[in-house]
Amino acid sequence: MFDRIFTSSSESGKPSLLRPRKGVIIGVGQVGMACAYSLLIQDCFDELILQDIAEDKVEGEVLDLIHGMSFLPPTDLKGGTLKNEGKDADMVIITAGAAQKPGESRLELVGRNVNIFKSILADVVKYCPNAILLIVSNPVDIMTYATLKLTGFPKARVIGSGTILDTGRFRSLLGKKFNIDPRSVHGYILGEHGDSEFPVWSLANIGGAKLIPGEWEDLPISEQNELNSVFEEVKNAAYQIIKLKGYTSYAIGLAVTDIVKAILRSQERILTVSSLINGLYGVEDICLSLPTVINEKGILKTVNLSLNEQEQAQLLNSAKVLKEVCDQLKF
Repeated sequence: MFDRIFTSSSESGKPSLLRPRKGVIIGVGQVGMACAYSLLIQDCFDELILQDIAEDKVEGEVLDLIHGMSFLPPTDLKGGTLKNEGKDADMVIITAGAAQKPGESRLELVGRNVNIFKSILADVVKYCPNAILLIVSNPVDIMTYATLKLTGFPKARVIGSGTILDTGRFRSLLGKKFNIDPRSVHGYILGEHGDSEFPVWSLANIGGAKLIPGEWEDLPISEQNELNSVFEEVKNAAYQIIKLKGYTSYAIGLAVTDIVKAILRSQERILTVSSLINGLYGVEDICLSLPTVINEKGILKTVNLSLNEQEQAQLLNSAKVLKEVCDQLKF
């Protein structure tokens, strides 16, 4: 049909020298679709598959996005499953998971999400055995650890979004406070993506100038309070956004895209993602966030920061909080 529009080419049917980059997003809720939108407009994949148990919603989301494809770099977008359309994907991004119910404990929520992951990951292992897995579902550190245990994948290929968003919030708020482009603000939020996370004040700087040139205790109380208020705003940001609009989505979509680009383009960027830590700072057999070099292999190496005594104690506390939950899980 419409053959008159096109002319034949002697190169027709010649295989491409470059293999298309294929990604799968499992879960098309607010976070999953923010990821999909950001990945599409930043031209990350050649093929992008959306999967969810709510098949009608998948179809509607795909149609909505396809109608905008004339404004974007080309991507073959479709709904499907790991078994069929998503088979042999380069990356599988998991945003699926249960929402916490009123009165439900964190451990109860984790247990429900682990059960959800068991069925998802069985298909990942079967149909995408060489994929890099990016876990976004909360509690992300625990779900990243569970993914490692359930899949048996190498630790380099199982990555959690970790505190990349918290770090982004930290830099944005400090940039706003000092009227500086946040890309020129350098600082980290490490540990758990949750209540036990902590800022690395000893290394935070703007253009190389340390925010705290000496010891924290030497700062005037007024300045300590100002900086503490920035961190509290970072730590409570999700609660505030959820209270106002019901969910968070845009910023995590952008953060996930940063991780994906670092992998697909082998950028060797340092990002605060969650990965399995063994031995560093005394942390053993748990997933949490430290500055990590990301390339086409996934996790390349972890940066060994010179944390002060207080920060090392905070990191160990974060690991303890996560370990107490993980030790109660059954895989």
